[in-house]
Amino acid sequence: MQKNTENRMIIAKIMNRLSMGLLISLLGMGAATAQKKTSMEEPLGDDATLIIERNVMVPMRDGVKLATDIYRIEGAKPAPVLVARTPYGKNDLWFADWKRYVKAGYVLVCQDVRGRYASEGDFRPHFNETADGVDCFAWVVAQPWCDGNIGTFGGSYLGGTQWLPARENPAPLKAMVPEITFSDMYEGNTHPGGVKVLHDLRWAADIVHDVVRRKRDAGETVPQTSELPDETTVLDALPVGGHPMIARYAPFYREWLDHPEAGAYWDSISPSNGYRNITVPALNISGWYDIFIWGTLQNYRGMKENGGSEIARNNQKLIIGPWVHTSAYSGKFPERDFGLGADSLDLDEIRLRWYDRWLKDIDNGIDKEDPVMIFVMGIDKWRTEKDWPLSDTRYEEFYLHSDGHANTSGGNGTLSLSKQAGEEPADIYVYDPMNPVPSIGGQVILPGANTAGPRDQQEVERREDVLVYSTPILEKPVEVTGNVSLRLFVSSNAPDTDFSAKLVDVFPDGRAMILTNGILRARYRNGFDRYELMEKGHVYELDINLLATSNVFLPGHRIRLEISSSNYPQFARNSNTGGCIADEEAEAYRKATNRIHHTAEYPSRLILPIIER
Repeated sequence: MQKNTENRMIIAKIMNRLSMGLLISLLGMGAATAQKKTSMEEPLGDDATLIIERNVMVPMRDGVKLATDIYRIEGAKPAPVLVARTPYGKNDLWFADWKRYVKAGYVLVCQDVRGRYASEGDFRPHFNETADGVDCFAWVVAQPWCDGNIGTFGGSYLGGTQWLPARENPAPLKAMVPEITFSDMYEGNTHPGGVKVLHDLRWAADIVHDVVRRKRDAGETVPQTSELPDETTVLDALPVGGHPMIARYAPFYREWLDHPEAGAYWDSISPSNGYRNITVPALNISGWYDIFIWGTLQNYRGMKENGGSEIARNNQKLIIGPWVHTSAYSGKFPERDFGLGADSLDLDEIRLRWYDRWLKDIDNGIDKEDPVMIFVMGIDKWRTEKDWPLSDTRYEEFYLHSDGHANTSGGNGTLSLSKQAGEEPADIYVYDPMNPVPSIGGQVILPGANTAGPRDQQEVERREDVLVYSTPILEKPVEVTGNVSLRLFVSSNAPDTDFSAKLVDVFPDGRAMILTNGILRARYRNGFDRYELMEKGHVYELDINLLATSNVFLPGHRIRLEISSSNYPQFARNSNTGGCIADEEAEAYRKATNRIHHTAEYPSRLILPIIER
């Protein structure tokens, strides 16, 4: 336990710097000029000497050279190599206890991706990672210290740099450990429910600072720091894509805004578009409050069903804890502590067993164990499963009811297994994009500490533009484990608007703790590859993906659903005009009066995956 605690402290320091790849101040601290190749030695124990080679410039197929660090034991025979490719600075290895991997007989290679830190070229997120990853693997396998077998590691963006080259089926690649990472780049990353996530905007603002620094150090004339975007204020600026420095120095963000629908642009950089070509086992790790929880689950399921080889289809592993994207796999939060078990896993040991099995052909049994390990919140325990979704899942529908006054937690909205018998008045609220519902917890990355994960929603539930539907107090436990969805019948006086929702566990003391959330832009109700505006007053049926969770609602608790039309700044606000939101000034934004219908004809309902054992 002491070793695990030390590891978690080290990981926390690294992740506080890296923010798992999205909100890191370190982005603006990279080296802007090429660094000299260096080599150093240090004792590793048992008479072994660690050799660290830094800034080895590895050529890509187009001649651009990428800075690469190598960690290996002097004089050791050729060994399997673990590779990570990162935009966050190769000096910080993903593994907290990285020497443990070297001692276990692996060479570690960490590379700055194109256009970042000590590497040459221009940074265009994701688009160069397929070819550059394949070229990196080809260089590694040609080195005398490599035995021909490559595994990969890392999370968030570093997960993408594993999946994307794997789509090319490079022969040396034998195993992956992608963590807290994406699958479908559109719905699973940049546009969940067709709505732009705004942590990408803060990410782009950070990128700008580093690009400017690199250009300044190269002798170019660049803007003053005061002219650059401030990541703490850029979210509030309108239009969403309007900051001139982002347009100039992070043009990829404008590219993303110019592709608001799903399609070939996003498919070209989506792991999910290439499962059929990926032939290696993968250990997938994520958290219930990770921004990429849906991507991790999609990668696991997609590879099981469509992987490019039998060994890949039969050897996908999944670990999901009560974790957020940036917390070093800790289960401790200010308003909820999941106990010592939440962060007791020795992930280094699990990863090493995975690599040993597939890179060294050691029959250690990890491929014969249950492939799924999940942390069940509520009872706060780990449990293994045969697959995901769980084979004994029973989907149960909880119908929305009210007398037309579900507004706030003091309203009369209820959830019931009984269908609506006849006419019930619609619940009405006004969504004002200039006064959006604030994001509090959930699968988010927001400025400041303790903003993600299980947070109390009581403040949000006091707002008139939030509808609240709750079950009676539970007399027996109810386990909800799996994908959560919401079927809503809605109408609006606006040509387009958003509908957001949260699944909440209400404690006996009144705490309303968010479990998971989702959103849908109404114009994409019939598909993310096209848009269709709404007719005023017409009732539409929407399917909203509330991602997934695993939670036991204990006796004395209540199951709660919140509905609104915003969750900001997790998601960009809808202007309600039906226009191009990326370019609309604040003056164009308008209020929308939205209705949730729940009658026999329009049976709005929450669909929960129930487990009874």
